[in-house]
Amino acid sequence: MKPRLGRARALLAPLLAAPATAHAHLASTRLGDYYAGLLHPLTAFENLLPWLALGLLAGLHNGPAARWLLLVFPASVCMGAALSQLLPAVPGTSEFNLFSFVALGGLVALAKPLPAAALLGLGALFGLAHGYGNGLALPPGGNLLLFVAGVTTAGYVAITLTTAATRAFVQERFWAAIAVRAAGSWIAAIGIMMVGIGFTSQ
Repeated sequence: MKPRLGRARALLAPLLAAPATAHAHLASTRLGDYYAGLLHPLTAFENLLPWLALGLLAGLHNGPAARWLLLVFPASVCMGAALSQLLPAVPGTSEFNLFSFVALGGLVALAKPLPAAALLGLGALFGLAHGYGNGLALPPGGNLLLFVAGVTTAGYVAITLTTAATRAFVQERFWAAIAVRAAGSWIAAIGIMMVGIGFTSQ
């Protein structure tokens, strides 16, 4: 019995010692471009914080405009990301996106109700600008459709979760509006700091 076990081990040893072949499923199915688009805006402060500020602002508004924003913003992000591959680079896009820190954070800090048209207009404007900026990050040879879909998904998830969480938070606690306004002031302060750093580095 032992000689048989010895021969079996001798036959299996080369197979066990052979390196396994690794297959990158994302590369083979092109889903890597979708995840690249999804993660790009969520891993950069200049994208994520203004999106969160817009969600905080929408959460402070109770009405159909806040619900419509959940569609308007990601649709604008999608359009902006797609246009980035059709239009030449627009100068000042990065500076405008940094300005959105200050604008949206300041509006949250003020907590002043906006007309429905103004809230939706801000969502569309900043959605287009941020979508355009994110679309420029598409790697050469990347799949435009998947990348734009990923960026759009990130915009929808960020605005929806932040708006819903803010609305629930404000409704359940009397002091919550003050905390949300404080968060908006911090976002505006970060935006002012980043704008200052941008000007001093030029």
